[in-house]
Amino acid sequence: MRRAHQSLSSLILKITPANQTVPNISILHSAAAIATIVAENIGRLFISLQQIRQVPRMLSEAAPSMPATLTESDIPAHLRDRNITSGYRQLHQNWRYYFLSMFQRHNETLNVWTHLVALLIILAKCCDLAKNVDFVNDVHAWPLLILLISSLNYTAFSVIAHLLGSKSEFCHFVFYYLDYIGVAQYQYGSAVAHFYYAIDVDMYSFVKGVFMPIAATFSFLSFVGCCLGKYNSLNSCRRKVGHVAPSTLAYAWDISPVVWRLSSWSVATNDPALIYHFGQVAFFLNAAAFYTFPIVEKCFAEGSTFLCQSHPVFHIFLSCTTLCQIHASYLDYTGRRELYLSLHESGDAAFYAQLYAGSVMAFLLTGAIILRKVNRMLGKHKCM
Repeated sequence: MRRAHQSLSSLILKITPANQTVPNISILHSAAAIATIVAENIGRLFISLQQIRQVPRMLSEAAPSMPATLTESDIPAHLRDRNITSGYRQLHQNWRYYFLSMFQRHNETLNVWTHLVALLIILAKCCDLAKNVDFVNDVHAWPLLILLISSLNYTAFSVIAHLLGSKSEFCHFVFYYLDYIGVAQYQYGSAVAHFYYAIDVDMYSFVKGVFMPIAATFSFLSFVGCCLGKYNSLNSCRRKVGHVAPSTLAYAWDISPVVWRLSSWSVATNDPALIYHFGQVAFFLNAAAFYTFPIVEKCFAEGSTFLCQSHPVFHIFLSCTTLCQIHASYLDYTGRRELYLSLHESGDAAFYAQLYAGSVMAFLLTGAIILRKVNRMLGKHKCM
């Protein structure tokens, strides 16, 4: 660069007439330096643009070359969904294949992304509430914390199940049993938040000693029912009954304090939480309908299996249910403090937290026992 500046100065001295003032050499040096820097930056910009243009190709090379998806006749019976005829991923691929398949099109793509987005939204909601709620020192905030943790768990476990459940038959059972743990512990989290914050005095006097033990029992039965329903997945009727019946019973019990409270709702009631409680009930009823019945598949019988599925719609409604539930419980935590302090003893929240931990341990142990039975069943099928 210095040699270029000297050559430029000599050239200017040669071509400048004797009767004219020679331009200031330092200014010329500065101008030449600026021009050189600009040229270099423009060169780097073009190089950067070329690299950016190569990003799609690099991502394509990094992602696994997705083989043609399979039809239901190409995969084991335990992995089939009776309403989905195609779009199944290959089995027995490496783990990287399944992790990166979230960016590709198959019959689980929307199931993964609907709950992944919900997980991020709930996580943002947790961070926002943590600014206003002392979850460490205020024991009366622990039921709300259990609801938040259980909400994060069920969405995360659902993402894992839908993303990795096609690895093998045994992995399918393992990850979906993990998903059922998420569902069951979320049912318990919903129950403890409703019982602690949303319940009215009249109902509390009837169920104060039995509500949470019954809720824990129903969540355990829901988990067992889902596991056995998956175990009997070759029988679609047993599978659906195992999933729906105990979960319906658990939800009916868990939501009863909210329904009791909504039954006395009037126009004159000045309670901002009630509209969110009503919203969570309405969203859940829609979620249950899309989970139980193949509504979308029936409407679009000839449609794409990528888009035309009821399960992602169920995920969306369930996520809306959770968000309404969390906000309603927070409003009850802040607005009904005098009431729940008078109803619950000082050690109740700690007991419910311990019962939550014990329930999760029971789910894990029971799931491990049923998985041993699953492993034997799959071994017999391989021998046959």
